Amino acid sequence: MLYFDGLFGLVMLGLWLYCIIDVITTDASRCRNLPKLGWLLIVLVLPDIGSIAWLVAGHPWQHSAGTDRGNTSRYPEYDRPGRHVPTNPDDDEAFLRGLRERAEQQRREYQAKQQREQQAEQERQRLEQQRWERREPDGG
Repeated sequence: MLYFDGLFGLVMLGLWLYCIIDVITTDASRCRNLPKLGWLLIVLVLPDIGSIAWLVAGHPWQHSAGTDRGNTSRYPEYDRPGRHVPTNPDDDEAFLRGLRERAEQQRREYQAKQQREQQAEQERQRLEQQRWERREPDGG
């Protein structure tokens, strides 16, 4: 009888651990009858009864008709609804227009910066020339 009690305890521990992990990994939108946090608390606080209750009343056994799409992809995470499907950037006129506008803006900013630096250099040279011109009469 002791052997049976120990085996039963191990089975219940395994069920409890399975249910905790299952509740945590199940998507919140697929939980039935209670929110995900509610199910997690029930399974944690009432290990035996909570685990059985989760399997009977909370675990999503069937896929809903909207989410089951045949799972033909090698990577099912790419099949989730609402996922943006990448396209060729050369075919996206708005993307290319944005790139051109950003490139033109950067070009204008670079040219303005170059022009300011050139003006600053010319001003520095002019001031240095004026200083030298002032010094020549004093030194001569």
